[in-house]
Amino acid sequence: MRIERTDPVTGKTLTHTDGHPYLVEGEGPDALRIYFESEETRRKYQDMGTERPERDLHRTLDNPAPLPGDEPNGIPQQRG
Repeated sequence: MRIERTDPVTGKTLTHTDGHPYLVEGEGPDALRIYFESEETRRKYQDMGTERPERDLHRTLDNPAPLPGDEPNGIPQQRG
């Protein structure tokens, strides 16, 4: 298990974690225990939305609109 002693909400690194709230993200050897300064910052962290690109992104970077100089069939016309 990996351990993070820096509160992700406040950015403060805790030198002593005894008595501080924490939560565990994930399972097994890749699990992450995150310590917080207080219950309030732990709740704020839990209330943050998680971005899931495979589910949450509804836009694409593909731009189907032609750019200046683009030809409709993708083949540039000969200029001369």
